[in-house]
Amino acid sequence: MSGEFGDLPTGVIAQPDPVILPRADRLFATRASRLRHLSEGHPMADWLRFMAGLADAQHDAVAAVVAPAVAILPHTPPLDGPAHPRDPSWRRALARILVEPADPALPDQTRQVMAALRDRDPEPLAAAWLAGVVPATEAGPAMFVAAALQVYFAAVAATLPVGDIALLAQRGLCPVCGSAPVAGVITGAGKAPGTRYLHCGLCATAWNHVRVACIGCGESKSLTLQEIEGGNGAVMAETCDACMGYAKMLYQAKDMQVDPMADDLASLGLDILVGEAGWSRLAANPLVLAG
Repeated sequence: MSGEFGDLPTGVIAQPDPVILPRADRLFATRASRLRHLSEGHPMADWLRFMAGLADAQHDAVAAVVAPAVAILPHTPPLDGPAHPRDPSWRRALARILVEPADPALPDQTRQVMAALRDRDPEPLAAAWLAGVVPATEAGPAMFVAAALQVYFAAVAATLPVGDIALLAQRGLCPVCGSAPVAGVITGAGKAPGTRYLHCGLCATAWNHVRVACIGCGESKSLTLQEIEGGNGAVMAETCDACMGYAKMLYQAKDMQVDPMADDLASLGLDILVGEAGWSRLAANPLVLAG
């Protein structure tokens, strides 16, 4: 089955689907809408609106991707990020993202970064980003390359036969591309309300993960939920005193419109507070990591 959390049928309690593939045709448009909603009255409103514009560009870029034939082998993510031989169409997706935006508020520095990236070979930077070794001097262009890679991997993941994809032994990693999750979503409806799905920061695949274990070390006795004072409970940080790591958890019961990427970007204040208290994030948001 392929879908989004909101697509799960209601009225039936059943075993949760182990893997939910992304709907690349609407993933980024939905994210852009959520980012604009979250930007209203937000202290980082301008930045969130910029990220919404980037998500709009990602939505337009999906049509440029040609999904290659992918072999699905046991115990191996079929789109293993650094090892996957990307179809050249990912570069066409990047070109669409780098089209000169009409937004007059876009800083000149950002326009210069985009123009420079249009005139260079992005393959080395893409390989460095997937390997996690982007130099600090490349942070600006890496954000746009990361956005294009998200488009490519989500579009290809959407074409896979979901029934052939198995969860990995290391349950905290995406079964499709092997990447870390950007956040978890606790479902508020669907086949099995209250189920936790981790959401891949690269290909947007979601996969089931038990709620009583740290997604980093597997410890179950040292977990605590933290949130900013006055929050509505939709976005929480699950901290683990065993490994001193944390991950964002989003609760649909508090807000059915939560989006793992958008709501994570809009709750960076929670990251600051939890980080100052001594916990380290288990996996960064790919776009924040890059830029």
